[in-house]
Amino acid sequence: MGPTGDANDHGLLTAAETSLLVDQYELAMAASYHRQGMNEPAAFELFARRLPANRDWLLVAGLGPTLRLVTEMRFGARELEYLGTIGFRAEFLDYLADFRFAGDIDALPEGTLAFANEPLVRVTAPRIEAQLLETLLLNQVNFQTMLASKTARILLAAGEGEPDRGGGVVDFSPRRDHGTDAAMKAARSAAIAGAAGTSNVAAAMRYGLAPVGTMAHSYVMSFASEEEAFRKFMRDTPENAVMLVDTYDTLEGVRRAISASRATGVRLKGVRLDSGDILELSRKTRALLDEAGMSETTIVASGDLEEDQISRCVAAGAPVDLWGVGTDLGTSRDSPTVNGVYKLVADRGADGHWRGVIKQSAAKATMPGRKQVFRRYDEGGVMAGDVVALAEEECEGRPLLVPAMRGGDVVHTESLAEMRERAANELRSLPRELTLPGERDRTAYRVEWSEHLRDAAEEATAVAGVGAASGARG
Repeated sequence: MGPTGDANDHGLLTAAETSLLVDQYELAMAASYHRQGMNEPAAFELFARRLPANRDWLLVAGLGPTLRLVTEMRFGARELEYLGTIGFRAEFLDYLADFRFAGDIDALPEGTLAFANEPLVRVTAPRIEAQLLETLLLNQVNFQTMLASKTARILLAAGEGEPDRGGGVVDFSPRRDHGTDAAMKAARSAAIAGAAGTSNVAAAMRYGLAPVGTMAHSYVMSFASEEEAFRKFMRDTPENAVMLVDTYDTLEGVRRAISASRATGVRLKGVRLDSGDILELSRKTRALLDEAGMSETTIVASGDLEEDQISRCVAAGAPVDLWGVGTDLGTSRDSPTVNGVYKLVADRGADGHWRGVIKQSAAKATMPGRKQVFRRYDEGGVMAGDVVALAEEECEGRPLLVPAMRGGDVVHTESLAEMRERAANELRSLPRELTLPGERDRTAYRVEWSEHLRDAAEEATAVAGVGAASGARG
């Protein structure tokens, strides 16, 4: 069947319209569950089987917006009419017409560090409700966690392994992000990780972030001379007198910015280096500024930066005060996916007991049962290891998953400031060897299964084997 819709629709969805942000097979399974009367409570978990390439940990993000979407998820008349045209039966459409998520969600709060095989989100709800959330949860949490993790790496590189030491980081990514929604999510996720601001004015307004920007080369080239451009900009925007100095010759640009400041009487707030050898140019720029008595003028660096380059510059003593990072922050170019999965881990039978279920596929096996993660710290407050256990267990350490929704109502809300504080505390607690870019033993941080979880896995494996054999005989 050929396309019949509007080929030029912008593709943005309202919260209610996200009901169809679902892979077709989830609706097909849900329709079959409905026809079979299989809507008993079930538990699904979202986790990454392995860490992405070049990553030693993940910084979780995306929970808050996801909960908002879940509460507003609706199948409207237009969506139901469409589903009818592609073969879904009237009785299932009647069920969807009244759909409201009424289950429970437990999750790692945004700004929490996570590792492979640790549940980031746990959904406990009637089977159909839980199944229909799969694509939405993966779409939101995977992407925003990728962005926050990348920003955190950049931030640690700028601070020599500390999230709040040395140079700050600003999100310069919207022009390179993969769409308008991605640009908004990038700014928010970067802010959670600790970014000092964003060039994205829409995101700054929406989330209460600091809007940051200077000028483009086109502005400088619009005037007869570089110094004239600087003088005009200083007079017109004295509160934001940050000059882009590399349109022609970078160091001459610095000298002209100093001259323009003296001529206008406007304090030179900063200069931005957008190309060339950042280490060498920043040192010479700092010397010129200090000689001019402008020791408080900041140096901003930008221009296709990433954390390895930033780390090398900082280690060599580059006097950069602010790092504007665009493409790498917004696309996580070196590791552009978090392969989170969403798997059934348990369901509840007619007897009221939970049954752990297990998948045994090669390289895709899962562990059964609803789970909790417990984190231990050494005497200095450094993370010492995690234990993934059954949700009803009590283990040594701090439990990480918290109630996020109960009965379809959001019970966990936080401000960006609270998420940022958590992220900073988490990053400060990382073992030192996991704070900076570079090659290392990627199993350095220990994540273990609890004894009860291992026992549950053995039991579920045995039960699954009996079921498979029975099916084969049949």
